[in-house]
Formats: sequence, structure tokens, C-alpha cells
Amino acid sequence: MLYYGILITGLTVFLVKWLERQDTKIIKVVLDWFPAILFAYVIPAVITRFSGLDLSRIELHSWSRDLIMPMAILTVMSALSFKQLRIIGIRPILLFALGSLSVAIAPVIMVWITKFGYAPIFDLMIHEEYWKGMVPIVGSWIGGSTSQLVLKELVDCPDQLFITILVMDNILVNIWTLMMFQFIKKSDFWNRWFKINDEVPDFVPDEIEISANTQKWLWITAIICVLVVVSSYFWIGNFLAKILILSLTGLLLGNFIRHWNHAFSLKIGGYLIITIMAILGLKLNFETFNLPPGIIVFAVIWILIHFLVMFAGAILMKLHFAWIPIGSMANVGGISTAPAVTAAYNEEWMPYAVILAILSMVTGTTWGMLTIWLFSWF
Repeated sequence: MLYYGILITGLTVFLVKWLERQDTKIIKVVLDWFPAILFAYVIPAVITRFSGLDLSRIELHSWSRDLIMPMAILTVMSALSFKQLRIIGIRPILLFALGSLSVAIAPVIMVWITKFGYAPIFDLMIHEEYWKGMVPIVGSWIGGSTSQLVLKELVDCPDQLFITILVMDNILVNIWTLMMFQFIKKSDFWNRWFKINDEVPDFVPDEIEISANTQKWLWITAIICVLVVVSSYFWIGNFLAKILILSLTGLLLGNFIRHWNHAFSLKIGGYLIITIMAILGLKLNFETFNLPPGIIVFAVIWILIHFLVMFAGAILMKLHFAWIPIGSMANVGGISTAPAVTAAYNEEWMPYAVILAILSMVTGTTWGMLTIWLFSWF
């Protein structure tokens, strides 16, 4: 059974990466609404369903939690360079952080309000523990797939609730992306309306792309990551402690080793994330998706609060309105959609969006832990 699990996982990763590279119009239309990475869940589930294989308890799942996920966290964290952050200044980062804060605390405030205004939603969230599905959304919106998967484990979110929330989340984020494409095109109008004359430098060298680095340093980057993760496997037993230590280690590696290849580590992290998704898909059951309408409405209000908070923040800081969709997509969309939305306004701003998206990826788990802590008050 382990052999079948590895084979299906490898095939899934190959197919997902193949889909991402396709330029066919019909495939692009499909991927606009159903991201390629979501196929990492669907493909294994479809294969196991029609083959009759039960791969929900194979050892591959333990490998994913103990080795693959820690490696993904280490590589993603090591992709952040502090030098990149100084380029964009403090105000866009403050607006971005304000957006992250709103994502992290808004669901808790909303649940608290429903306790007095609409008790059924409060009971659904707290007593039926649907709040556990909200926490991975915080990770997904701010940190991406890595944080989402880590927070799923930390909060012990049931698999069926997780995949149901995931589908809703992907639909909502895709609709939101389309709205942000439209908003950024109107950013000059909003600047004139609120009399904001903020200017941003036109271009920053993009340090995120895979560069022509020497073969030697690519190997050194990979070997150090492997050694650190293997060491953590033997020396650190607690899952949360391992995550925190590897996150800090990644930051130190990425910023204090002179020739560390940030783009290479990010690329490896991307492959590992898809692998984790595929392994999780081996034990998912798509037969029942029972998500109460109240939860869908809850999520829509949640993302609107996030936008309004950033809108108000931009006005108070007299910040160019283009930073609202850029910061929102860096929070909610991620490394692929944030630059895409930015390009709809000015292609030369894309490096800023990439840097904010990287910052989002490496802070998502921390914001999710704040959400867990706030929910624990209930």
C-alpha cells in the first residue's frame, strides 16, 4: 500500500506542475476558477475512490508530518531576505500588517458579536467546533498552503471539515481576486477622490526569480536544509516547538549565509507544498460536503471587513490606493496572484508584490496562532 501511495503522490505532483505550465486557453480558464494546487487534493481522492484503495493509514502520512512539512516550512522561511523589505518602506508594510491583523482577529470578534445577536451561529462555531475550520483559513489567506496545513494540525481540524472549508475558501478567493483586478485599475480615481499624492519608485530588481547561481551553492542550500530537518526529527519531539524552531532557523539561514539562494529554496518549498497536499488527498472523502449557509455568509463578511480595514488604513496613512489590492492579494492570494493583480496597474511594481507575498508566507502561522489563542477565550 505504501508503494501505491508514493506512486499516486508522485503522479499528482507531476500533473499539478504540468497544469501550471500550460498555455492552452481552456486550461487557463479552468485554472482561473479552480487553481492547479487544488488538483493536488482532487487527483489522489479520485484515484483512491475508483481504485478501491484505502491509503488513509499508510506510513506516508507520518512522513509528511514529521519530515516533508518541516522541510517546507524551513525552505519557505529561508526565502525571506530582510534586504528586500527595506526597499518598499514602512507604510506599505504597515498597511499589509493591518490587513493581516484584520484577517486574524475579525472572525473572533464576529463570533463574539453573534453570541449576543445571533446565537445559532455562535453555537455552530463554538459548540459544534466549526471555528476549527476558520483557523486554517487564516493560515491560507495570510501564509498560504504551508501555514494552512500547519494550523490544521495545530488546531486538530477534522479532515472532512478542512476539505469543505478549502473548497469554499478557493471559490471565495478566486472571486476576490477578480474584484481586486478591477479595484487596482481604479486606484488613480480613488487617489484623486481622497487627494492622495503618494508616489512609489517604478522599479525594484526582482530577487525572487531563480538566478544563475553556481551549482556549488545550490547544492549547499539543499544539503543544509536536509541536515537541519533530519536533526529536528531526532532532537525535537513536540510538533509546535519544531515548527517555531525551524521557522527561526530558516530566517537565520536566509539572512546570515551570504550566498543562500532564496529563490531556489522558495521553489523547493513550492514542490513540497504540493506533495503535502497530495498526501493529504489520499485520505479525503468528497462524498459529503455539508457546510451551513451561515458559515459561507460569515466568510464573505470576514473578507469584506479585511478590505474595509485596509481601505481606512490607506486613507489615514495617505498611501497610494494601489497598495490596498496589492496588500490584500499578498495576504489573501499569495505569491502568484499578488504580482498578477499588480501587473494590471503597473508591471514594474510586481517585485513589491512578490516581497509582500513572501512576507505573508512566513508570517501566516504566527497570525493563525493568535487566532487560536483568541478563540481559546471561549
